[in-house]
Amino acid sequence: MDWDKLRIFHAVADAGSLTHAGDTLHLSQSAVSRQVRALEESLNTILFHRHARGLILTEQGELLFDATSAMVKRLDTAAARIRDSEEEVFGELKVTTTTGFGTLWLAPRLPKFYEKYPDLNIDLMLEERVLDLPMREADVAIRMKEPSQADLIRKRLMSVRMRLYASPTYLEQRGEPKEMSDLCGHRLVSQNTRSAQVGAGMKLVQELLTHNVRSTLLVNNYFGVLQAVLHDVGVGVLPDYIIEDFPSVVRVLPNVESVEVPVFLAYPEELRHSKRIAAFRDFVQDEIFAHRKQLRAMGQQL
Repeated sequence: MDWDKLRIFHAVADAGSLTHAGDTLHLSQSAVSRQVRALEESLNTILFHRHARGLILTEQGELLFDATSAMVKRLDTAAARIRDSEEEVFGELKVTTTTGFGTLWLAPRLPKFYEKYPDLNIDLMLEERVLDLPMREADVAIRMKEPSQADLIRKRLMSVRMRLYASPTYLEQRGEPKEMSDLCGHRLVSQNTRSAQVGAGMKLVQELLTHNVRSTLLVNNYFGVLQAVLHDVGVGVLPDYIIEDFPSVVRVLPNVESVEVPVFLAYPEELRHSKRIAAFRDFVQDEIFAHRKQLRAMGQQL
């Protein structure tokens, strides 16, 4: 099969439009249309249903698009490995992690990373969905549990626990709860138990809600929970890694916490020798070491 025709077919299928594909490929709409028709003739099949709103893949088109998508990902991987054979660290690195960890821990530390590697661009994808690393939806992932996908290199970075925090102003206004039963007189701020989150956090919130909590604010990510706590809304359930960067918040009910949650960094086996991956991995590990040292110093001061 002619790779040029397959490349043009893939662009059309991805865009759903001859015009948009032509813009991407810097070809005229008529040239794109001719190549697609030629590919259909060579395969003796129809690849697209054509209608006024654009193009929709036929069943045969879907099969071919799956194949070209896999080919494109493999080519991207090969290109990345070729780039990584150079001495310098540059190019793009696709990083995925949860919204909470990405906004509250990772993003604030990225300025130091860019100072060290100014030619490396980060594409940071924050979502609870676990992206497919072997299929190159991302290059590296930081997740709150050990990844189950095959052909991944995994490294445990640290452990996290969910704990209760409040602002000094809120505690001055409402008093500090001394035991779990006191939560009935406070507003609990937490992730909604129906939101995608680590099981340990969900179980802790479910337990807290059994203590006749009369007022709640439910948010679908920890960034929102933190903002509510900082603005004196209530007692928030938050991961303990926020303490170093937000020292003004006060831990309440210090005996109450979730079970330990492991944090893993993972990347595809085929990127084992990637200099981009190594640069990011080593940076994160160094920051976690500094983070732990800071938390130990804070603990001694308290």
